[in-house]
Amino acid sequence: MFRVVGRRSRRGVDGRVVPSIVALACAVAATLALSETARAAGAAYAVDTSEVSAVGSCKFESWLQWAHNGDLNNVGNPVCVVDIGRPVELSAQFSRARFDSEWNATVAPKAKTKIIPSAIGSFGLAVSVQSTHDQVTNEHTQLWVNVPATLRLSEVVRINVNAGWLWDRIIDRHYFSYGIGVDWRTPDNVYTWTAEIFGQAGPTQEVTTVTQPRFQTGLRWRPIDVFSIDFVYGRNVYGENANWFTVATTIRFPPPGGRVGLE
Repeated sequence: MFRVVGRRSRRGVDGRVVPSIVALACAVAATLALSETARAAGAAYAVDTSEVSAVGSCKFESWLQWAHNGDLNNVGNPVCVVDIGRPVELSAQFSRARFDSEWNATVAPKAKTKIIPSAIGSFGLAVSVQSTHDQVTNEHTQLWVNVPATLRLSEVVRINVNAGWLWDRIIDRHYFSYGIGVDWRTPDNVYTWTAEIFGQAGPTQEVTTVTQPRFQTGLRWRPIDVFSIDFVYGRNVYGENANWFTVATTIRFPPPGGRVGLE
């Protein structure tokens, strides 16, 4: 769900089109892979779902973000689901960002497992743990525990609710993280619209926008099952009172003998 930024001093925290699309995806992924900023949701979105893909499936998410104030962030996030007694989604966000003309880099490993499966009319539940490591200063900067819940209203509409605890180790402050979002996809799963509000509540800081609510909305185009691209607009995404535009891609790899999921 919630974005955990590696800014140390300011905050707590599928035909003929296939070859060309895959080539484009690989080019974008390669550009973004050298990337800083931890986030917990699918691709560039902040509010997480309770879903975990099939064991053996993997995906590579990447996104590039620009802010009107000149800030820049780009991320590469490999994700795989393994069986360690239960399905666990493991990922590591490699990020490189420029905030206030200062470049920094982080890596944020994360583990997530589903506790209760979701169904139409009832909530599904998961739990995730994510930490952030500053690769420039070699410091463990943040720890975040999140509980995402997903309620399916129909086969094409779902609501995601997140609640968690965030510890900013640099300034030794604790925050309550929160988020609520809606996903509405077309029956053929080609287009998905997402809107979400999220943030962190806790002690006030010098930068007051850190604890103010944040907003994002975006459209996903998924022409084939294995590839999708998102176009997202956000406000105050990293607690700095800026407008952000994001382009994100996801390349999916199904489990052996299986198919990619709908997520």
